[in-house]
Order: sequence, then structure tokens, then C-alpha cells
Amino acid sequence: MNNKRYAYYSGCSLESTAKEYNDSLKEIFKVLGVEIEEPDDWSCCGSTPAHTVDPLLACALGARNLSLIEKMGLETVIAPCPSCFAVLKRAHLKMKKDPEMRERINELIDEPYNLRVSPKSALQILYEDIPPEKISEMAVYEIPELKVVPYYGCIVTRPKEVAEFDDPENPISMDRILESAGITVLDFPFKTECCGAAFGVVKRDVVNKLSSKVLSMAKEVGANCVAVCCPLCQQNLDLRQDQINSLMKTDFKIPVLYFSQLLGLVFGISPDKLGINKLVVSAQWIVDSLKKAEKRGKKIKEEPEAEEEQ
Repeated sequence: MNNKRYAYYSGCSLESTAKEYNDSLKEIFKVLGVEIEEPDDWSCCGSTPAHTVDPLLACALGARNLSLIEKMGLETVIAPCPSCFAVLKRAHLKMKKDPEMRERINELIDEPYNLRVSPKSALQILYEDIPPEKISEMAVYEIPELKVVPYYGCIVTRPKEVAEFDDPENPISMDRILESAGITVLDFPFKTECCGAAFGVVKRDVVNKLSSKVLSMAKEVGANCVAVCCPLCQQNLDLRQDQINSLMKTDFKIPVLYFSQLLGLVFGISPDKLGINKLVVSAQWIVDSLKKAEKRGKKIKEEPEAEEEQ
């Protein structure tokens, strides 16, 4: 059992457009015994745009949040959003490697950051800190019809010197996590191809063409579901799928779920709690497959009955 407590930095997206990622992560953390605590008064990390305007202030945004977490007395912060993770990790590494920059940044924030926090992605926590047999034990359903390709996106494992986790070109962490839960994972050569990220606002056609390549490869390898770990990737592949179909003359109807939602389903967590209904491309057939699995007696283990009130 994992008894370690972690700080949890949800970031802006998980509090709004990616709420289902936030909700599903918290649900599976409960099942796996991962204790999390959100820092009080956390602020936006600046995400992708901030460093293009002022690198020093952008670093200070990350450092301020790390300082808050440091005061909590926790050694590790989980940052599920790859952009947030990259900002926090870069701030930590820059201040660690450059004492002069550390001094300048600490002058900008309320209280100094003393380099005592390790930022990690949710994938890294589940892959490195949770034994695969624990994930397997918690999986109470199987979905034989489900064929998943894991899509990591550009930055959760890149650059190597920042992420310090998994292989930057051929990551396997999401593959192994899903496989541990009994989910069929297909080999996917486009694991780290770019979907266009935030260019969806200013260069929609570019994003739609890039995302189309990812979905085309998923279909080519025989997948009927894409698993993601990034709000921007999820948005581009799910929300824009109709746009992609219109522009590229395709007919994609591939559900794009956060890996935490898939885990939650096989853990037996209610689809409503996992935000399955928030997906644009319906994943109802996956939910229906769970219901059929239960009817076919495919339940792997019985959930404990609630104790009667005395």
C-alpha cells in the first residue's frame, strides 16, 4: 500500500475545461491509496505563454507555487497537466543550477523557495510509486472489446533533461499502467507526435491536420480508443474531431479518454464521477461494454458488501 502523501497542483485547466481529468485522477488516487493535498492560495503557473513574454517572471510564477508546497512539508508535488509540470520542473532546475537566478527569483516572490520539492507528473507517480500488482488488484472489470493506443503528446517526457522520466521518444509508462489494469494496449508509433497544442486558437487548420495524423494512425493500428494525459491533447483530438472530419474528409468517431478515466472504469468507479459524459465524442459504448461484462460474469472480483448499521 502506498502511504506517502503528495502535494497536488491541479493548475487552471483541471479546474475548468479538463475537470474530468481532475475528478478521475482524484477518484483513482483514492482507490490506490494515494493521499494528496492541494496547496492553499496556489496561482497560475503561466503555462506555455508566460516564458515568451518574460522568462524571469515566468520562472517566478512556478517558484512561488513550489514555495507554498515547501511550506506544507511535502517532498513531492503531482502536476497532472504536462504544461504545469514543465513550468514547475524548469523553475526548480533553473534555480538549482543557477544560484544567481535563484537569488533574483526569490526576491520576486513572497517567501524564498529552497529547492526541497520534486515536481512529478501523474504518470510518473503511478508508474514509479505504485506497484503494477496494486493496479491489477484494483481492476474489477475487464473490457475485451477495448483496444487503446496511448498518446503522450510532446512534453510530458520531453526534453529528457527536464522530464527526467521515461523515454522521450518511445515512452512506455502509460502503456504499462493501462496493461497492469488488464486493458489491451496497441503499439502506437505516433505516441509523441505533436497534435498542434495551443495553436488551435490561431492556426486551427494546422492543428486539425496534425491531429488528423494522430487519429489516422490510431485507426490504422486497429485502435477504438485513444488514451491521453494532457488537456490540450484531449481537446484537440476530442473537441475538434468534427472539425477534422470536415476539413480532412474523414469519418473519425474515436473516443479520447484520459488514462485516469479508463483506469477508473475498470476499477468500478461510476462513469459520472469520472466525467465520461463530458467527452465530445461519446464513449458510451465503452460504458455499455462494462455493463455487458458484468452480465457475462466477467467481473474479476466481488466488491465488499457495505456493513449493516448497528
